[in-house]
Amino acid sequence: MGCCTGRCTLIFLCTLQLLAALERQVFDFLGYQWAPILANFLHIIIVILGLFGTIQYRPRYIVVYAIWTAVWVTWNIFIICFYLEVGGLSKDSELLTFNISRHQSWWSENGPGCVRKEASMSGIKGLDNHSYISVIGCALEYRYIEVMHSSFQILIALVGFVYACYVVSVFTEEEDSFDFIGGFDPFPLYHVNEKPTNLLFKQTYLLISPTGFSDMEIMNK
Repeated sequence: MGCCTGRCTLIFLCTLQLLAALERQVFDFLGYQWAPILANFLHIIIVILGLFGTIQYRPRYIVVYAIWTAVWVTWNIFIICFYLEVGGLSKDSELLTFNISRHQSWWSENGPGCVRKEASMSGIKGLDNHSYISVIGCALEYRYIEVMHSSFQILIALVGFVYACYVVSVFTEEEDSFDFIGGFDPFPLYHVNEKPTNLLFKQTYLLISPTGFSDMEIMNK
């Protein structure tokens, strides 16, 4: 394959997916979003597997990557529904943190233009504690930032799925054509070695034959 082919495009898409997943993983770690962290971790592993399969001409690895892209699209659709509160879902729930903490997305307090308002806790003397009150001045709500992240992931995954199917079909056709011309056929090697073997057999027969040239003439006939 040349450089400007589906294979090179798939390599570029896998690299872009890998960078986008790493960026998303960092912010999910900062927000203690455990369910997205696990999903991102699996996504990174399988994208690396698909990238390796594309570079090393391993169609089975690319098939695994193509199947995962369908799962990844489904997961990101769920994330979009979660933050847009579709179907009874609530963005304020602890679903993404496995109900072990009340953390929300990191962008909820650190989005563009966001300013946190904090106040000292009352009723506790001698402690310099603060309690979070509100976030104001956000140029964009954090849920829309999360929706844009997921939408971008869906777009790349869909394009990657299409190119993965194309590259697998091309690899399969190339393997079939190579088989047809005898690339994996052991019989040519057998035919190449057949003549020297027969010659060696004739020489051995002449050495052990007591009749000499008459036997050689019979064999030649």
